[in-house]
Amino acid sequence: MTGTPLRVGLVGYGLAGSVFHAPLIAATEGLALDTVVTSNPERQQQARAEFPDVRLAATPDELFARAAELDLIVVASPNKTHVPLATTALKAGLPVVVDKPVAGTAAEARELAALAEERELLLSVFQNRRWDNDFLTLRKLLNEGELGDVWRFESRFERWRPKPKGGWRESGDPAEIGGLLYDLGSHVVDQALVLFGPAASVYAETDIRRPGAETDDDTFIAITHANGVRSHLYVSATTAQLGPRFRVLGSSAGYVKYGLDPQEAALRDGLRPGPGWGTEDESLWGRVGSGESPVTGGGRPEPTLPGDYPAYYAAVAKALLEGAPNPVTAREAAAALDVLEAARRSAREKVTVTL
Repeated sequence: MTGTPLRVGLVGYGLAGSVFHAPLIAATEGLALDTVVTSNPERQQQARAEFPDVRLAATPDELFARAAELDLIVVASPNKTHVPLATTALKAGLPVVVDKPVAGTAAEARELAALAEERELLLSVFQNRRWDNDFLTLRKLLNEGELGDVWRFESRFERWRPKPKGGWRESGDPAEIGGLLYDLGSHVVDQALVLFGPAASVYAETDIRRPGAETDDDTFIAITHANGVRSHLYVSATTAQLGPRFRVLGSSAGYVKYGLDPQEAALRDGLRPGPGWGTEDESLWGRVGSGESPVTGGGRPEPTLPGDYPAYYAAVAKALLEGAPNPVTAREAAAALDVLEAARRSAREKVTVTL
């Protein structure tokens, strides 16, 4: 890519904005982090320290007042603001990247998608965990037929956080779109749909385990896919002993992988994409085999492919500059929201929901 980079306005400089979006945007050829929107003085100082040339705005209105000076808006603010901010950006004629979940309902996501299509603008959803190291490795194994026909996909995004941290992500106010179902659940459901296709039915259990917690902190989702694969997905802040990140069982072999992709921890530590990015130690590789537990030496080590979060924004830049495909569409995100809404209904009514 050559020429003047696209100027990016980033709304929000909390966890999502400062740890994920800003560093990845700055590392992407063809993109330039132009403006950060935050009203928090400490976050303004942080943004200026990390990106000395960045412009600051206290409100989204300040940003949209000079929409003509920008080429892309990234919405990394609290969940309840995603739809109104994305709508404003699209109506201002600007392409948009929205952090997950793109909306609180599948209907809202499809309305946003229709608006973007009407305006012929890119609307992409930041589902970065499609570029996790374990997910990329599993896709490779499936593409090569290493596991045979997959019967069951188990995916866990578990943590041990016995005390709530507070904030909007753990708020019980439905308007905040908080809780693990919509937070980590957005990731595990998206991954399951990418791997195994549309959901035919959904069953879920959601619980509030911790004293003082206001919204779900321990959730299980079971998806029966249209092709017969069953996905069992766990998201929890209350897991005292963590299970495998992936356990995938097929007609020929299984794949078991422990541990989280290292990219989030690296970004939190201030590291930036470069040589060796996203790699993990051989001791953390998963195993492929049959008839025995990985703990007892069953199967063979499977080298984990490097994780590649930078690939998301590289694809966004290529879509805008060269007309390449959108890496994650809003309609794909809406399909995941169909599952999340079904899961919420299933847990509330204690039924299996057919889609």
